[in-house]
Amino acid sequence: MISRRDLIKAGVLGGALYGLSKGGSSFATPEPASKGIELGDFKDTGDSLVYDLVIRKSPIPFSGRTGKGISINGNFPAPLVRLQEGKKAVLNVYNELDEITSIHWHGILLPYQMDGVPGVTFPGIKPGGKFTAEFPVKQYGTYWYHSHAGLQEQLGHYGPLILDPAEPEPFTYDREYVIVLSDWSFEDPHWIMSRLKKAEGYFNYNKRTIFDLLNDIENKGFSQAMKERLMWAKMRMSPRDIADVTGATYTFLINGHSPEENWTALFKPGERIRLRFINASAMTYYDVRIPGLSMTVVQADGQNVQPVEVDEFRIAVAERYDVIVQPTEYRAYTIFAEAMDRSGYARATLAPKEGMQGEIPPLRKPPERGMEAHGGAHMKHMGGHSGMKMKGMQHGKMGHGGMKMHHDPCMACEPKLKNFGFGPTAAMLNPEPICRLDDPGVGLKNVKHRVLKYTDLKSYVPWKELYKRKPDRTIEIHFTGNMERFVWRMWTYDGKRWTSKPTDLIKWKYGELVRMIWVNHTMMDHPIHLHGMWMYLDNGSGEYKPRKDTINLKPGEKICIDVLVDAYGYWAFHCHLLYHMHAGMIRVVEVS
Repeated sequence: MISRRDLIKAGVLGGALYGLSKGGSSFATPEPASKGIELGDFKDTGDSLVYDLVIRKSPIPFSGRTGKGISINGNFPAPLVRLQEGKKAVLNVYNELDEITSIHWHGILLPYQMDGVPGVTFPGIKPGGKFTAEFPVKQYGTYWYHSHAGLQEQLGHYGPLILDPAEPEPFTYDREYVIVLSDWSFEDPHWIMSRLKKAEGYFNYNKRTIFDLLNDIENKGFSQAMKERLMWAKMRMSPRDIADVTGATYTFLINGHSPEENWTALFKPGERIRLRFINASAMTYYDVRIPGLSMTVVQADGQNVQPVEVDEFRIAVAERYDVIVQPTEYRAYTIFAEAMDRSGYARATLAPKEGMQGEIPPLRKPPERGMEAHGGAHMKHMGGHSGMKMKGMQHGKMGHGGMKMHHDPCMACEPKLKNFGFGPTAAMLNPEPICRLDDPGVGLKNVKHRVLKYTDLKSYVPWKELYKRKPDRTIEIHFTGNMERFVWRMWTYDGKRWTSKPTDLIKWKYGELVRMIWVNHTMMDHPIHLHGMWMYLDNGSGEYKPRKDTINLKPGEKICIDVLVDAYGYWAFHCHLLYHMHAGMIRVVEVS
């Protein structure tokens, strides 16, 4: 174990945790990266699978344009690393960049020294250096790996990671495909960050216009329409603040291919096909559907769930969903991944032969945040504004938009802390957050087809002992933000003061059961990831509550999560929106 002083020396305060370093633009190789999902070369020694992974800068071609990015073994995305439950992983990582790099093995249970977070678990891999990650593979399912240094993830430093099971899975299929969703910009990611810091809404081209106001007046009446507009104006916010970085700069990708390049997966009619969806984006939430095909969700974040049939699902950044589809017709189907803010889409084709294309659905109307994004009946706004009363949702049997909820699973762990000390980093405070687990998310509540909700997720096996056990402690995590300053924080209270500093460790004891209450005071979604341990989401499923490594937290929402503390060491705990983490929404958990 290392001390808090050692953490500081490792560079947490100096910026290593936030990744503030910038590298040069020179290329290690003139060869453009190959694109698509390719299995990496490996050696099977019997008890171990050994991979060599070389990280370098590479030109990356996109439909006639070339971008400056990062490849691993000359591939974009990085090669598919396939491991076996019960065997040892030996992953040799070589750095040919001119800056520190790392690889974090997302969702993997492993010794903390192998977790790959510069400034927390190791110093990072220096230019020209090598690091070997070795760990026993104790799980199976769909995962991924990516850089945890600087903004390298935005440049293509990510790849799929599949762990094959030692025993048969509880579902069958004839063939499988890995579907890596991501976002790409030809702009330097540090330039993107600077725009976000200087001009709130810089990339938002879907802002409301006078025509939207006129339409509201026609539908709601002049008085109500003006009342709502004035409310948003006083909050200095827009109901269309859905995504910080949008299609204004992003090209949306599937397996490294733009929509025009149309990556294609082949099938024979009647086959059961497993699609392993991985959202490896820096900032983009996707709404995924395959028009003409229903999808049966069988895994979430690599964990088996009771099968649930849907027509569409939202996948937050860093989440994974495995689905089974069974096309019976000799025709092409479009895999359509629409950005949550409707500023663009990624698409691929599922077809019986190369060259076929399915119909591409039109982009839907840009969604708007409603009152549910403010949480409960009252919201206190900072920056000189007095608290304003707002019509919120009732706890209990009714959810948002008139949707029924079986019950409010968050009622059992109501936040107790009310006297916040967040300061100017919090543009708004929510004393009455609400449970929104039965809400599929902005833009999806009123669709007429089946959309996956968190309340649909039920573990395939019961967690009987965990279900009977009472938490040893309860802690609150409060998520705040200031859009105008682009400052994001995760706050905890140690009994004396509020803190959001990464060097103020969140301390847990090995073996205890910790219940976390998350409260989102912001108007944005946050995909929250805990390294090294599982999070059990209290979604009303009792002993079948799903366990995940990344959980999305909607605006104005509170949710409850249990963690069985079973891994010693230091573990990053952060929002997986890259620029939010970069701007401060990250903490470190110490398990001793």
